[in-house]
Amino acid sequence: MEASFGPTFSAVAAGAKEGSSTYKQHRRTPSSSSTLTYSPRDDDDGMEPQVFAEQPSVKLCCQLCCSVFKDPVITTCGHTFCRRCALSSDKCPVDAAKLTVVVNNIAVAEQIGELFVHCKYGCRATANGAGGATASNATVAGKPGAYEVDPLGCPFTIKLSTRNEHEDSCDYRPVRCPNNPSCPPLLTMNLEAHLKECEHIKCPHSKYGCTFIGNQDTYETHLEVCKFEGLKEFLQQTDDRFHEMQLTLSQKDQDIAFLRSMLGKLSEKLDQLEKNMELKFDVLDENQSKLSEDLMEFRRDASMLNDELSHINARLNMGILGSYDPQQIFKCKGTFVGHQGPVWCLCVYSTGDLLFSGSSDKTIKVWDTCTTYKCQKTLEGHDGIVLALCIQGNRLYSGSADCTIIVWDIQTLQKVNTIRAHDNPVCTLVSSHNMLFSGSLKAIKVWDIVGTELKLKKELTGLNHWVRALVASQNHLYSGSYQTIKIWDIRSLECVHVLQTSGGSVYSIAVTNHHIVCGTYENLIHVWDIESKEQVRTLTGHVGTVYALAVIATPDQTKVFSASYDRSLRVWSMDNMICTQTLLRHQGSVTALAVSRGRLFSGAVDSTVKVWTC
Repeated sequence: MEASFGPTFSAVAAGAKEGSSTYKQHRRTPSSSSTLTYSPRDDDDGMEPQVFAEQPSVKLCCQLCCSVFKDPVITTCGHTFCRRCALSSDKCPVDAAKLTVVVNNIAVAEQIGELFVHCKYGCRATANGAGGATASNATVAGKPGAYEVDPLGCPFTIKLSTRNEHEDSCDYRPVRCPNNPSCPPLLTMNLEAHLKECEHIKCPHSKYGCTFIGNQDTYETHLEVCKFEGLKEFLQQTDDRFHEMQLTLSQKDQDIAFLRSMLGKLSEKLDQLEKNMELKFDVLDENQSKLSEDLMEFRRDASMLNDELSHINARLNMGILGSYDPQQIFKCKGTFVGHQGPVWCLCVYSTGDLLFSGSSDKTIKVWDTCTTYKCQKTLEGHDGIVLALCIQGNRLYSGSADCTIIVWDIQTLQKVNTIRAHDNPVCTLVSSHNMLFSGSLKAIKVWDIVGTELKLKKELTGLNHWVRALVASQNHLYSGSYQTIKIWDIRSLECVHVLQTSGGSVYSIAVTNHHIVCGTYENLIHVWDIESKEQVRTLTGHVGTVYALAVIATPDQTKVFSASYDRSLRVWSMDNMICTQTLLRHQGSVTALAVSRGRLFSGAVDSTVKVWTC
């Protein structure tokens, strides 16, 4: 072996260089024999030599077993230990806390994987723990199974993470002669030479009865005269057929075992079903008698409720609880169905009695609200959810999650322009004074309307969050963001007043002749006096975000409608600030409102638009 060490090593080194892209390895220097040695762990997977080329950092050693981490984990106390040590120990040695594994420490595992170790075929067991172990490894010296560098073994050090890859192809890996286990142990590098000289080569047909045993030369001569050689195709076919029969037989055995198992389970289920049926018949008899009793009690309760309602109506008509006008009760008169996703915005074109609805299905539907009550057309053009709609003259403007504003001609219902408006979704649109205002993340853009074009005039900044609500009234623009309503002068485009709110982001704003009203994320509706800008009331009742507000004003009274995540609409009398009606017909959150000619339109996540009238 010593005589062939030089050329054999050269061949291995050349192979290592070619495979350097897979893993890195180094040739051991003569001084490497004194490097630090670590004993293997007594794991279930057997003894594995682990000799490091350089002494690992103390930070990479477990405080329980005093060895380099193996499968490091972080425990509840915040320290890192070997998984096996953590599971077998009750308390942390540092702060005596109870040890419970939380997560693998991937960072430490990767550092350990970068450490260089000697190939296990370049290590040998020490005698009584002596040899290469240094003083810093005295804790393992003297233990059975300690290892040191073998000067006659594999000369390479490799990263711990690529160790198996090298050792599987190492020229120093011991192998057995495939011809005869009695042959002396060999190294992989010497196997090919041994096979050429081996005297125990058997005939390939030995399993059929051929008794030939010889070397390479006699083996080739034997094949020319072997009586089984001429039958090898027949023998192979017989073997294949026998193997197929074995597989078939094994499969049949599995099928039989499965059928027996299923038969047993079916028998158990049948017995259980019989027992359940008996129990259910008993319960059915009990429930039938109980239902009869409950029905009689329900009839008595219904009679009492009718009497109570009659009493309340009498009090209402007498004026004890206020005036009662059945004409002011809003009822659902119809439902527009057609969208394939939630409806997020509504807009009414009063001149032609058209209702426009924008949806998550990326379309805008045009509904006739006067004659046919059907969808007249579906407008397609956006690549994202349609979040906002606004009308100015004969133009419809739509804002979307695709960050664009599309201009539509209402007369032809055709797209006439597309503007890349914001870097984020366009949440809301409103028009006034021949200008279009668009709200997005921390910004409001002001556009001059010039025919079908939109010319950017100014960007209003200083906003703290998404602008989800914009309302223009007379000479002022009202914008809502996080717990703030800003009032802008439309002529100068300057902020003239700031209203502070509570309840999270402002999702909706409405302005009446006397009040400013806003709906918030946390279910609240705040009301301010429009002149003094003082908050006068907080309306409660909703149990979800107030997504939309709308106003119907008459000379006699002003009503505000609110739409909420809780699937309801509420009608508020602004004269006495009370809820006069709750409308419950939608099957999902109500997200949008629009009013026209005394009618109320509501859009919801259930993909429908409902029409409400008195």
